[in-house]
Amino acid sequence: MFLLEVCGVAKNHVGESVNATISFGLPKGQKLAIAGETGSGKTTLLKMMAGLIEPTTGSVLFNGNRILMPSEQLIPGHPKIAFLSQHFELRNNYRVEELLEMANKMEPARARHMYEICRIEHLLARKTNQISGGEKQRIVLAQLLTTEPSLLLLDEPFSNLDKIHKQIMQDVISDIATHFDTTCVLVSHDAADLLPWANRMLLIKEGAIIRDDAPATIFYTPQNEYEAEILGACNCINIGIFSGVKALIAEANDNQQLFIRPSQLSLIKPSGKGFEGTIVGVAFCGSHYLITLQINGLTLQVASLDSDYTFGDRYEVCLKENAKYFLLQGKPVG
Repeated sequence: MFLLEVCGVAKNHVGESVNATISFGLPKGQKLAIAGETGSGKTTLLKMMAGLIEPTTGSVLFNGNRILMPSEQLIPGHPKIAFLSQHFELRNNYRVEELLEMANKMEPARARHMYEICRIEHLLARKTNQISGGEKQRIVLAQLLTTEPSLLLLDEPFSNLDKIHKQIMQDVISDIATHFDTTCVLVSHDAADLLPWANRMLLIKEGAIIRDDAPATIFYTPQNEYEAEILGACNCINIGIFSGVKALIAEANDNQQLFIRPSQLSLIKPSGKGFEGTIVGVAFCGSHYLITLQINGLTLQVASLDSDYTFGDRYEVCLKENAKYFLLQGKPVG
């Protein structure tokens, strides 16, 4: 049995027809990421999973029982499902410890352990008007955890955080999944937030699931331009137009589109027999350099640890050993 099951849900505005529905099951203990462009329906889906908004069609089951929707109960939601909104609020002029005790169902030792995991133990004596936005968010998260939920839904938890507080929040969410018996679902528009954490990913487009797979599988083998671009830099090449790619990948044909990440390519001095291009850009990206080449009208990007590349130089593009890529047969789709 799934911990949570989404059964054919959709949310449409008045007068609109239902074009697509969403169905999937969430096993206990899974770390599920939901990604998609802004406006794709990620937050709406999360709120329907929490029982906070009513779907136009379909239902949501928790431990096999249908979750009651707002029209069926006075207080929306489910007691074992916690929802952290990106628009959280915290009462003013309360000591943090007082706020946390209001809904606390934990034993004192377990609560202290949770405060440590949320990195807020040093804030307990402060008032809520004396702490930063990132600290407030972790306190709201701790408030949710004091109710000991079975499922934690996090809506864009890294938005509006500086790099330091973002890293702290990422560590907190990772530790929650490790130290507590809590299943987590995380929504973010930034793939960099999702890839290191999740063991399953749903890609959402226009209110429908277009991919459900392991994050690494989606990352290295995107099956259309939307999947490729939502997860970071990717070379999307129509082989029928740029047939020179066949020097790079022997099995490619003119009726295919190639999707390959810059990290799966390398550069060597030209041999006169390969896929050659001219360097038109070198960008430092922290962990690597992103080299941009022009090859007969095609713009191609290659990731490299070396910076010894000069504008105008010519190089041959090669596949790295055991490189991962995807060849889409037929007319490319986005």
